Amino acid sequence: MSLWIRFSLAIASICVCAALGGCMPDQGQSDEEKEPHFVLGQSRVNAMDYQGAAEAFEEAIEVNPHSAQAHYQLAILDENQLSDPAAAIYHYQEYLKFDANAPNAVIVRQHIETCKQQLAENVLSLPASSTTQQQLEKLIEQNRQLQDEVDKWQAYYAAQQSALSNEQVRAQAQAVIVPHQIQTTEPVQPQQQEPVRTQPVQSTGAPVGQSTRSHTVAAGETAAKIARQYGIRLSQLETANPGVNLSRIHIGQVLKIP
Repeated sequence: MSLWIRFSLAIASICVCAALGGCMPDQGQSDEEKEPHFVLGQSRVNAMDYQGAAEAFEEAIEVNPHSAQAHYQLAILDENQLSDPAAAIYHYQEYLKFDANAPNAVIVRQHIETCKQQLAENVLSLPASSTTQQQLEKLIEQNRQLQDEVDKWQAYYAAQQSALSNEQVRAQAQAVIVPHQIQTTEPVQPQQQEPVRTQPVQSTGAPVGQSTRSHTVAAGETAAKIARQYGIRLSQLETANPGVNLSRIHIGQVLKIP
């Protein structure tokens, strides 16, 4: 029985030595490095096809998202060949996450800090502060001047529109004056006119026994204003001008004045 025990212990010792010596199958890095996409990526790196190598390592990560070695190879490519510090930081961090006992962890963290500094320089690469301030003040002043010009033109346009609207309202108000509105105003003393001999005129449309004069409509005049000017009623002016719409007279139109 003691011989059998010694034989069993010998077999167990051999197995332990084989495991410690690396003879047992390993499911760690060796499997990651044997993955076909990973192997393809390494071959493309050797051929200096860095973009193609990055694509191969990314495919290796798709196959095995926990592949620390694929993340590490991508980080090196992004930092040195592809000039993508942000991506390099990500893959370095993933490498440390999936390989917590990485022997080069200290060096990897140094690379992460270097990439962060490079990323900050790329993002914050601005001119000197004094120059930036001067340029900013110049842009602000130019913007203020442009805004002043815009405000002036808007005010001018609004004034033009207001004046046009007021003129239209005034013209419409004058055009709709009716006879009873004229009667409510203060009586207008008729102007002294030289005596005019009355002769029967049949062709003018005015009553027999009255003479007529002519008046050319000027700007701003209405039928009511013309009637007051000659000291006659609006109805008389209307009778003297049959067929004429006195509410729509226009500049240059000739009216007969009884």
